[in-house]
Amino acid sequence: MRALDRKLLRDARLLWSQAVTVALVVAAGVAGFLATLGAVGSLAHARDDYYAQAHFAEVFASATRAPDALAARLRTAPGVADVQTTVERTVRVSLPGVSDPILGHLIGIDPARPQRMNRVTLREGRMPAARRAMSGGVGGANPASTSAAGADAALEALVSAGFADARGLRPGAQLTALIAGKRRMLRVVGVALSPEYVFAGLAGMPDMRGFGVFWVDRTALAAASDMQGAFDRVAVKLAPGARREATIAALDRMLAPWGGRAAHGREDQPSHAMLDNEIREQRVLGTVLPSIFFAVAAFLLNVVISRLVATQREQIAALKALGYADRSIAWHYLRLVLGIVIVGLVLGIVVGDRLAALLTGLYADFFHFPRFEHRLSPGLVMIASAIALAAGVLGTLGAIAASVRLAPAEAMRPPAPGRYRPALAERLGLHALPPGLRMTLRGMERRPLRSALSVAGVAAAVAIVVMGNFFRDAIDAIVDAEFNLKMRADTIVWTAEPLGEEAAQRLARLPGVRAVESGRDVAVRLAHGHRSERATLQGYAAVPTLLRIVDVDGRSHAPPDDGLLMTDRLADKLSLRVGDAVRVEVLDGRPLVLAVPLRATVRDSMGLNVYIERRALNRLLQEGVLSNRHALSVAAGQEDAMLRAAAELPAVTGAFSKATLWRNMRDVSARNVRIMSLVLTAFATVIAVGVVYNNARIALAERGWELASLRVLGFGRGEASALLLGEIAIGIALALPMGMWLGHALVRTIVELMRSDQFYFPVDIQPRTYALAALAVLAAGLASALVVRRRIDRLDLVAALKTRE
Repeated sequence: MRALDRKLLRDARLLWSQAVTVALVVAAGVAGFLATLGAVGSLAHARDDYYAQAHFAEVFASATRAPDALAARLRTAPGVADVQTTVERTVRVSLPGVSDPILGHLIGIDPARPQRMNRVTLREGRMPAARRAMSGGVGGANPASTSAAGADAALEALVSAGFADARGLRPGAQLTALIAGKRRMLRVVGVALSPEYVFAGLAGMPDMRGFGVFWVDRTALAAASDMQGAFDRVAVKLAPGARREATIAALDRMLAPWGGRAAHGREDQPSHAMLDNEIREQRVLGTVLPSIFFAVAAFLLNVVISRLVATQREQIAALKALGYADRSIAWHYLRLVLGIVIVGLVLGIVVGDRLAALLTGLYADFFHFPRFEHRLSPGLVMIASAIALAAGVLGTLGAIAASVRLAPAEAMRPPAPGRYRPALAERLGLHALPPGLRMTLRGMERRPLRSALSVAGVAAAVAIVVMGNFFRDAIDAIVDAEFNLKMRADTIVWTAEPLGEEAAQRLARLPGVRAVESGRDVAVRLAHGHRSERATLQGYAAVPTLLRIVDVDGRSHAPPDDGLLMTDRLADKLSLRVGDAVRVEVLDGRPLVLAVPLRATVRDSMGLNVYIERRALNRLLQEGVLSNRHALSVAAGQEDAMLRAAAELPAVTGAFSKATLWRNMRDVSARNVRIMSLVLTAFATVIAVGVVYNNARIALAERGWELASLRVLGFGRGEASALLLGEIAIGIALALPMGMWLGHALVRTIVELMRSDQFYFPVDIQPRTYALAALAVLAAGLASALVVRRRIDRLDLVAALKTRE
């Protein structure tokens, strides 16, 4: 073994504890990078594979009732390669023994012909049998008559995998659906998946228990909903090189006579939009946070190697005098750095792979694919390795270069003594401070750069804990805003068609109903200049009480009666300012094009919303006082009875229970947020330990002579230790407020980067999050201090008092 190899092993053995802490920081950066981007890579890979396998459509459109013959004309539209039409209905669904309101989306398929687009994939069971029509004996308003009709009268259906798993449905299960005002029995024959419903939920929230998708025989569904010889949904495949905007405009023109004016691309398809948004958000996190870890690792390596080079000046001089080339000496120290980085890299790859598999499993609760497996891309591992090695090399390049630049004669001399002067505290006249504290402050002031970087490293750990736990605060804030401040009603009920005031009066007579607040929703396309967006124009009560408009700061807003109130993100997308006229194209019912002024904007957390006073909306639509949404306040303990009674009303399409949706969302979201917070807190603790422990060890090595001298002069172990540990305590005390400020700034930056149409996370960091960040860093600092204190207690006074002549 060569001399430099033996020296390398000796240095590694002497620095093992510092090397381990630096390697752990490198591992945290690599693991965070691989975990986040690895899980997102698995998600994107599953999406792309499934979209290709299932021939996911690129453009979607709807109509009220278009004749089947129109499909041939649609194929002639510019840019169209293929067209597939079907019949779809959103209905109320009832499960035996379950009072929760459930919405079902029925999609007609032809079991005898495979779908050309949006192909359904069987997970278990079989495809439904073809039916020419539904048996008349199944109809009727009495649920008992449905059961009595027998199995032959049931309509065979496939059920979406998420809903089936949440409700425990398997082939053979039966449920009822209210189709066109009549109860129909559905018998589950298979569990399936579709690219259109990779994500399924209500109001942008995952709700596998309250929303299910069912695929049934198209002919039977058309007969049940009076759609024989017609369709109401269109899926389009684009030809290579097609201009999507031109295709969408042509489809709108062709479908307009049949109530169709809502063609759109994939980006507006709800499932794809949620999936794409999740991938984009996680890529932001997977880029920003690991960058902090790698920067801290580079700083720690610089500190460790700089100190090592400073203490080995004579050894470097001896090596040069014996004929070792500068590049050999540089490579010697670089190998030490690379060894530390590679240990951290290997550990980070192992941990990152496991965390990526965990996150992939969490994604499987939200997104459903036929095949969704964790796969760590070799390319991603190579990128992580390159970044970690680059951070290590660049972080120590200056220290290594300084070692090889030393001439042998210069390196043989002891380093020049520092230039000392009174410390800041002494210049300010604070002579009453205890001598130990003055010595500590003097030592920190004489190494300002290293002290500042040490404080910054601990502050980064505080910021990461704040960032990790912010998502819990954000979810709590969103839940509080959506379920307590905005939705003070217990249940929201929708009707199939807009109805007059008698509908609200009928709902008010249901069991337990204390108050009813009516609203009017209509699908619209908003345009300003060349920009346009699809949205739902929501008509609210003049003074909303049960369903309110509340911004991210908790302020309530009243809907204007002479214009629009719009989410600020939607106004930005349309390049609108308050006072501008908005072109409103009504997509439901009678075609209308309106010019309505924008009166105000509001920053809310979910969706791109636009509001107006309900009666003002009725006037704009040139209709009577009509409503299709009703918010109900229900007495405690009466919600089940009310929902059962509402289910008997044929006009009611669906119901939305606040308590049920909150419970369903909490079961999944709360667990995932806890796991993310725990992982980021662990990583931040590793950073804190790495920074505090390394700086304490280096300070001990540099000030060992001073501490030994104090011991000889009669100072006790505790008094001598206080000088060094006091520096750690002051650094942490300075880092805590800085880290909290940095955490707030980091949260704001990431929130803006993650801003999307679906979500805007409110920057609402709770005191408990700051407290948790402080406790995590204090615990890391205390653990590091205890280890260093043991080393101080074991200090060899004779060896420490030896000086270089």
